[in-house]
Amino acid sequence: MVNSLKRRNATPAQALAVSAAVPVAAEAVSRQAYRNFGKRLFDLTFLLLCAPLVVPLVLVFALMVRRDGGPAFFVQERIGRNGRAFACYKLRTMRADAEAVLEHLCRTDPEIAAEWRTYQKLATDPRITRLGKLLRATSLDELPQLLNVLRGDMSLIGPRPFLPSQMSIYAAAKGQAYFRLRPGLSGPWQVVGRGATAFADRVKFDEAYDRNLSLGHDVKLTVQSCLAVLRRTGR
Repeated sequence: MVNSLKRRNATPAQALAVSAAVPVAAEAVSRQAYRNFGKRLFDLTFLLLCAPLVVPLVLVFALMVRRDGGPAFFVQERIGRNGRAFACYKLRTMRADAEAVLEHLCRTDPEIAAEWRTYQKLATDPRITRLGKLLRATSLDELPQLLNVLRGDMSLIGPRPFLPSQMSIYAAAKGQAYFRLRPGLSGPWQVVGRGATAFADRVKFDEAYDRNLSLGHDVKLTVQSCLAVLRRTGR
């Protein structure tokens, strides 16, 4: 393109402008290619590499959870790309009657009710089992979501999937990026906020992630997620 302009006697300013535009256009094409198929390839490559370690680990913890009483896995409906609902898998970390306990706590304790409305989680949650505290502190309870990644419901990195009941909170913040992406096993919300960020503020993280989506950014967030887990800096 630059040579063509030279043949047409383009001014130096025009040639410089085109030269500067070429790398920008190439980067845009690269980002779009990663969005279209590269991100999925990244997910599957990661799964292939970590499966020999993760599968036995999940089985061991599943047996431990079973000994604690109740089912080993917790399956919950979440909202994915384009607003499609899917079954999200986790190792069970709460009592079997967790929903009833939460309802009672919110009804009888105004402070707990306010904390749940703001963060959609409790800093000190009495519903969590003893083993569940260990699994949550290390994020090992979320390893079964790699099955969701394999199925294409989720991606390794992306916005965290939310509940159908939380859609109204997200919609009130006028967030749209979430619905263009596969929700992630981890993402910028966990790396930066790790649970201390108000639920409605996650829209800012999702929009920024969507704008900066690239292989390099996903690799960086993957490393940061692993470090956050090792440091146990929250959820």
